[in-house]
Amino acid sequence: MTKEQVRSTEGRQMVITRLLKAPRELVFDAWTDPKHVAKWWGPQGFTNTIHKMEARTGGEWRLTMHGPDGKDYPNYIKFIEVVRPSKLVYKHAHEKEDEPGQFVTTVTFESQGKNTLLTMSALFNTPEELAFVIREYGADKGGIETLDRLEAFLANQLN
Repeated sequence: MTKEQVRSTEGRQMVITRLLKAPRELVFDAWTDPKHVAKWWGPQGFTNTIHKMEARTGGEWRLTMHGPDGKDYPNYIKFIEVVRPSKLVYKHAHEKEDEPGQFVTTVTFESQGKNTLLTMSALFNTPEELAFVIREYGADKGGIETLDRLEAFLANQLN
């Protein structure tokens, strides 16, 4: 297996995997603790303001990603399922439920000795919506860069 793999399933799903050199509990905490998430979330050059993060089933996560170009990207996420320390399922939504571009992300954390195999799967409503976020926002590249930043954050935590 390569460092990460990006593939599309049925044209609606983007899946990124990464083997992280950190224990599963630490990786899960890095993904669910707002003080950690603020330090690594998003593509290279982005910073974050976490307004609210309740990493529990039914909880909300509101954040603003600040792009390197100075543009702000408000995000609203609703946790559908939280199973510590193995799985997160959340809906990346908008304030209005009927707005296009909503998707469901499933993140799994699988122990592999002292390492963790992380799989992040984003399922969009249509192939066109997935193609749009890749074309307009570089979601595929951004996902890889986000995991690069997570990997660097974890390495720093272990040193």
